[in-house]
Amino acid sequence: MRIWVDFTNTAHVIVLRPLVELLERAGHDVTMTARPLSHTLELLDDWGHPYVALGRHGGADRLGKARAAAGRVTQMLRFGRGRDFDRALAHGSTDLPIACRLLGIPNTTMFDYEWAVLQHHMNGRLATRVLVPEAIPEDRLARYGMRPPKLVHYPGLKEEYYLHDFEPDPCVLEDLGVDRDPILCVVRTAPSYALYLGGSENPLLPPLLRRLSQREDAQTVVLPRTPEQASAIAALELPRVVVARRAVDARSLVAFADVLVSAGGTMNREAAVLGTPVWSIFEGRLGAVDERLLREGRLRVLDRPEAVTLTRKPQDAVAARVRRDPADLLALALPGVSAGPG
Repeated sequence: MRIWVDFTNTAHVIVLRPLVELLERAGHDVTMTARPLSHTLELLDDWGHPYVALGRHGGADRLGKARAAAGRVTQMLRFGRGRDFDRALAHGSTDLPIACRLLGIPNTTMFDYEWAVLQHHMNGRLATRVLVPEAIPEDRLARYGMRPPKLVHYPGLKEEYYLHDFEPDPCVLEDLGVDRDPILCVVRTAPSYALYLGGSENPLLPPLLRRLSQREDAQTVVLPRTPEQASAIAALELPRVVVARRAVDARSLVAFADVLVSAGGTMNREAAVLGTPVWSIFEGRLGAVDERLLREGRLRVLDRPEAVTLTRKPQDAVAARVRRDPADLLALALPGVSAGPG
């Protein structure tokens, strides 16, 4: 089959990569498009898989997003017309369901955060199939037009699927110049370009970084989402704080970390799966997945910098994680599309 896969954010590359590789291993022809945002294109370049960059991000306000979305949908219609795609797949792309509906292409959208209201109102009605984790109750999604049989739940977390055969690479520490002896804290900044934040930055971040930098037995790595965030944090000139200037192997970094403080949903859940203690500084409304992790004690919400405790995590935490077969996730996302040997 000819399958179209669209990436609109950094995390989507990590989530969908094993599914793309399964499809290609089975002999399917996969075509990839991507929106330039944060480190999305850098991760695709590092993967080495060909893709076509389409569109731009519209910023943090509704008007800018609407204009950017309209322009990108137009580009995607031109791109997809006449290519005879049989199916399409995305995680959180608002553009792909619109283009596919107009082009008559059956498409599946995936997500694991239910409060992106504008996005889900469009995706829920235009997508052919919607795949979400079982933690999100059906009644939270009905308002978006997402009901069975269109709505399909999968067990566990998406991170348990794409981390199934993951082994952390120590090169990530070498590339960042990080010593393995001190306690390692990783900090992920907020997506200030997201609609729900309206361009704001988390006020907890500067005092948190200052506090962490005072620990002589610890080192902190900050993963900013934009060049502006990287420059602002570097300008603080804090000792023992390293600012990553390009995309890094964040999964390996989280695996080696003893502590994660993050405003990113996917990275928080990666830490929960890999056994790394994680404090969330996410400023939006908590979704059902994070609510479950909070109840299980695998996630904590940070309300003041002093609450973070820096201690070594158990050495066997990564190896003891739950692993799920990504072929099972692919079977739910694209039923009837073989993922067996080509």
